[in-house]
Amino acid sequence: MSGLRSLYEYRTHVPDHIETDERDFSDTTHVPVYVVLLPGVINIECELVDDERLLSQLKTLKSVNVDGVSVDIWWGIVEANKPQKYKWRGYKKLFRMLLALDLKIQVFMSFHEFRGDDDEDVEIPLPKWIKEIGKENRDIYFRDIHGKQNLECLTWGIDDQPVLRGRTALQVYTDFMRSFRSKFDKFFQSGGITDIQIGLGAFGELRYPANHGRSEYPSGIQFYDKYLKRCHEKAAKENGDLSWSKPPDNAGSCSREITRDDFGSKYGGGGFLEKWCSKYLIDHANKLLSMAQSVFEEAGYLSVKVSGMHWWVKPDSSPADAGFGDGYAPLISMLREYHASLNFTFGELRTLALQEIFHPEMLVSEILNAAWDDCVEVAGENTLPCYDREGYNKILELAKPRNLRFKHRSFTALTYNRLNEALLEQHNLKEFQLFVKRMHGEEAAMENWIEFDS
Repeated sequence: MSGLRSLYEYRTHVPDHIETDERDFSDTTHVPVYVVLLPGVINIECELVDDERLLSQLKTLKSVNVDGVSVDIWWGIVEANKPQKYKWRGYKKLFRMLLALDLKIQVFMSFHEFRGDDDEDVEIPLPKWIKEIGKENRDIYFRDIHGKQNLECLTWGIDDQPVLRGRTALQVYTDFMRSFRSKFDKFFQSGGITDIQIGLGAFGELRYPANHGRSEYPSGIQFYDKYLKRCHEKAAKENGDLSWSKPPDNAGSCSREITRDDFGSKYGGGGFLEKWCSKYLIDHANKLLSMAQSVFEEAGYLSVKVSGMHWWVKPDSSPADAGFGDGYAPLISMLREYHASLNFTFGELRTLALQEIFHPEMLVSEILNAAWDDCVEVAGENTLPCYDREGYNKILELAKPRNLRFKHRSFTALTYNRLNEALLEQHNLKEFQLFVKRMHGEEAAMENWIEFDS
């Protein structure tokens, strides 16, 4: 395995910004484009919301030749009230609609909660019966050094602990996936479902919930629930130094958070905590992917969502708080074993625009290069809204690199985030149609555009 180059090496090899000129993408590789459906398309009762309006929107997407849509399968909706009592009605109706329109389906197994932005009146919690358990046992959630819980998802510390009405978290996730596989068998058989993305942590991404309120500034790694602490202490003892299992100075009084320096100086000099957290993250993904592979063995391919923690890519920092203290190489190696793809989420950001405070493009280049070097397929998803030519050109440069080293490599798919009224405005839709044509490697002259009604 080639491994990852250091961040500092990439600083000398990656330009300050990605070229976004009007490059000709005709006759380039066809990269499928999937559009993310809004979280509220299925309500908490698992009913399809406003199906006529949705059908009209989907027909518009089909008219610009998108390949398909991405659908979150929300654990908090399907298994909401009682363990192993699954509701699939709304999803069945939605999938039949998509099949009739010949739109392919990316499926995202979403084992986390969703809280919309200020302009979104949508909340999808974890199942009610999980919440009831959480009132009695607060340690089923991640917790930071101050004792504050993060309710987005369950702690990985209970992956193998039968604390969920007699089942472990892994058993709960696996039973959920088995039910889905059984209920939607005909969509697998017909090829309508093309991709199964497995939610592995906060926001569905493989990472520790390293901050509150999704701020761009880290608040310390969250491993202070009793289950993760127990695992860490056991590992520390096995390494022969009990001081590694103790919190940093003043941590007991909750006067400060763990810092980057604590990983090296307070935890054994060699970054023991950092390495342990990174290993535990990979172990969690490994166990859940193993179970998912057994469920979806004959159904498409698996993928894992990983976000670019670009705010940590600085000379004096690292993405350790998210669990990537050892970089992304161990993850890429594991994905290769499962023939799984890496769905990398990125923001349409420019290094220069951020005045060299952050280096998002350097991180993107590092991860993509490392994955392609190890023959791991890469898909992409934008995290920020994009409706303009400049933003689309940047996505195209990521999806279809002009670098000669990677001229035969490209994204296996692009997930566009997401379907909304702004995207469907006539001007924005024309730009999106042009983008889809270029992603497909088609001639994209303006005279070939479809005219849309206002």
